[in-house]
Amino acid sequence: MSIIIPKKIKAGDTLGIISPSSGLAGLFKHRIDRGINSLRNMGFEIKEFKTTRTVKDWSSGTPEERAKDLMDAFSDKNVNGIICTIGGNTANQMLPYLDFKKISKNAKFFCGYSDISVLHYAIYTKARLQTFYGPCVMVQFAEFPKPFEYTLKYFKKAAMENGSINRIEPSLKWTDEILDWDTKKDLKRARKMIDNKGYVWLRKGRANGPILGGCLSSIVHLRGTQYWPDHKNKILMLELPEGQKFDEGEPLQNVDAYLTDLKLSGVFDKIVGMIFGRPFKYSNKETEKLKKIILENTKDYDFPILFGADIGHTDPQLTIPLGAVTQIDSERNLFKIV
Repeated sequence: MSIIIPKKIKAGDTLGIISPSSGLAGLFKHRIDRGINSLRNMGFEIKEFKTTRTVKDWSSGTPEERAKDLMDAFSDKNVNGIICTIGGNTANQMLPYLDFKKISKNAKFFCGYSDISVLHYAIYTKARLQTFYGPCVMVQFAEFPKPFEYTLKYFKKAAMENGSINRIEPSLKWTDEILDWDTKKDLKRARKMIDNKGYVWLRKGRANGPILGGCLSSIVHLRGTQYWPDHKNKILMLELPEGQKFDEGEPLQNVDAYLTDLKLSGVFDKIVGMIFGRPFKYSNKETEKLKKIILENTKDYDFPILFGADIGHTDPQLTIPLGAVTQIDSERNLFKIV
């Protein structure tokens, strides 16, 4: 399937800020203000849409209101790109109210991660538009005292610079430390960083194909729907969110079940490779168990598996252009977007 590649964004452009899922932007205004300030420091103009700072139960508005904001952002000729404030768990409610033909005709940069995976999949499938799995306004762009250089480097490579991203090096350090936003501990010091040991190859080999995927617990919402894409010859990118509590990781039994869902859906029969992001808030013991769960669920296949990439719920974070041709090669310890 051919896809539409949106124009790069540049300093001076206007970015539309939306909250397609959670209403946390309305609860932690210092976070969204910091994120917007960082984007302005990069030279962007900002336009917030109606529900950006709205709180309605656990969402930022009704499904119809959130969908209207997204459509308005795509339709607005003065908006050059769209970045989400944060993820959540209700982006799927918007899908019946989206006009994918209009999105396709008004193709532009769209970025976010976590529950935004639902919108990435739907837009990829129905509008044939390349979107970007990457940082959100009130998370990565609001980092104290400033966004991580690694995050900015790969955001600029993917979103702003001409040419391919090429080889992706693992970050030197990473963090998933939680500094309480409610008491504004996140404004008192930088988060503690951990040395990164680099990529881990759960199964060796090489693969080449378009990259597609997102947050595991989010994309499984779409199995069996019209928004589910064809994974044939794709490199599947997966990552994990927080658990029921924000300072805990996704329960391993859930991950096991979700991977089984993908296997039963025939996804593993179609893909040529897998990239798994660094898990959020896992102990070393849990991480080793996760590796075993991944291998157990893919034991009938021989595609290579790269583990521990800087994708999703980890900081710093990559920006991945979904649908872009990607190479992984264990022999050369290679992760490359061409």
